[in-house]
Amino acid sequence: MIPHIINEIKSRFYRAKSPDEDRIAIIEVGGTVGDIESQPFLESIRQFQHDVGHENAILVHVTLIPYLKASGEMKTKPTQASVKELQGMGIQPDVLVCRSEYPLTEDIRGKIALFCNVPVSHVLQNLDVEYLYEAPLAMEREKLADVVLQSLCLENRKPDLTDWIQMVDHLKHPEDSVNIAIVGKYTQLHDAYLSVVEALKHGGISCKAKVEFTWVDSEELNEKNLDKQLHDVDGVLVPGGFGNRGTEGMILAAQYARVHKIPYLGICLGMQMAIVEFARHVLGYEDANSIELAPETTHPVIALMPDQEQVEDLGGTLRLGSYPCVLKDGSLSLTLFGKKEIQERHRHRYEVNNAYREELNEKGMRVAGTSPDGHIVEMIEIPGHPFFVGTQGHPEFKSRPNHAHPLFRGFVQAAVDRKKEIESKTVQKG
Repeated sequence: MIPHIINEIKSRFYRAKSPDEDRIAIIEVGGTVGDIESQPFLESIRQFQHDVGHENAILVHVTLIPYLKASGEMKTKPTQASVKELQGMGIQPDVLVCRSEYPLTEDIRGKIALFCNVPVSHVLQNLDVEYLYEAPLAMEREKLADVVLQSLCLENRKPDLTDWIQMVDHLKHPEDSVNIAIVGKYTQLHDAYLSVVEALKHGGISCKAKVEFTWVDSEELNEKNLDKQLHDVDGVLVPGGFGNRGTEGMILAAQYARVHKIPYLGICLGMQMAIVEFARHVLGYEDANSIELAPETTHPVIALMPDQEQVEDLGGTLRLGSYPCVLKDGSLSLTLFGKKEIQERHRHRYEVNNAYREELNEKGMRVAGTSPDGHIVEMIEIPGHPFFVGTQGHPEFKSRPNHAHPLFRGFVQAAVDRKKEIESKTVQKG
């Protein structure tokens, strides 16, 4: 292992907001003990604990206690072997968190403690839970925080988990359900949209609604199957992406949601395709497109900023990180966020072409948010539509289970309201 690499990894452990600020940092080292890829990181945490002192840095090791159905017993050998290998690297775990399907008996805890050289009270079980967000509550019942604070010689303060408990209760006992179509080009690998899926679930939790998903491959979506794919959904979300593949299907989905008054949320590329659709079918520019997708278009409603046009290095023109956005008075977005200036994370290169802003606004697509200087379009809306919002940022990265992002909360609530309205009309007709 190269010392310079180890030192660079360790330098990341010290990134506090200010030099005089003291914080508890939770540093995760992924992978499996024994993997060659993990070795530099394991050596880094060994050195780090040596540098700062054992009383200032403890090591929590997550292990697996498999259950063998054939013999009906739980096996501790994988945990013992994993800890032995760490000890051979000079690392002694302070706390063992044992993943298992069934509760650990006192005999098993004692055996693990004896052969892994930790106190019995530091052997904690991490049982399977129905919902991921129950895990923090389960670990609190196991007194993980108590053990960690004791090991770090810190004051043991009880957390206020009222908000989290309420969130889990809403998750487990929804009052409504909605079906959201995710129309994207990477739908064969659902994990590609994991952050979007979780953010939608957060929105559902805040609305006491279970969110179900219809996965639509935008590459396969066409005018013949469009109605069949989207007729029964309560909302349409088009997430981000790069490249031309599948974008015509995204445009069809945006048109269907706009015409049929289905709540629509476009994220990054999803916003851009909604603008292309509007330019084609409302402004009447049949070849409207993004110059990323069709450089020869005569109506580039999505284009590079003038100061980027001569830059050949694509990475050099990406807007990366957090950028401010000022919301327009009277916009739905302002109502959802409750404040004029917000911050959203970005990862994109192309922007809304300002040459078309006035025309888009005149025909019914409002610019709902811009950069502070008013030069870059950050958000769009269609007034009069139940919910038609596009954002150039990636709000899914700022959503939390107990604090749903305003756009996802508003989107799911609009889907719930639409479903209830349709059901009410159906009952009246019956």
